Amino acid sequence: MDSTNSPSTKPLYRGTQIVWYLVGLIDILLMFRFLLKLFGANIRAGFTNFIYTASSPFVSPFNSVFGVSRVEGSVFEWTTILAMLVYLLVAWGIVKLLLIGKTVSTPEAADKLKEE
Repeated sequence: MDSTNSPSTKPLYRGTQIVWYLVGLIDILLMFRFLLKLFGANIRAGFTNFIYTASSPFVSPFNSVFGVSRVEGSVFEWTTILAMLVYLLVAWGIVKLLLIGKTVSTPEAADKLKEE
């Protein structure tokens, strides 16, 4: 049986798409947060307030890992960079885990084992 035509291929593909889409949204939100803080955006502006509120749950686990660098109203938030990296690594791990369930043919498995 060709592994590309396996019944599990399409759900795995969709699952990986969903994971990358969600982490993409989170990282875009975090990037906006990082840039707004870096450029000293007005916290009372609706957009800025929305971004800070929406991104807060995603950076809060990392808040005390690093300090914050401040220069004349600009904030370089190291924890946001760390959060972005961690979410990317977690997404990568989830995608790799999902792909473990992919059906492979015996010759394909043998080739992969030789590569490792």
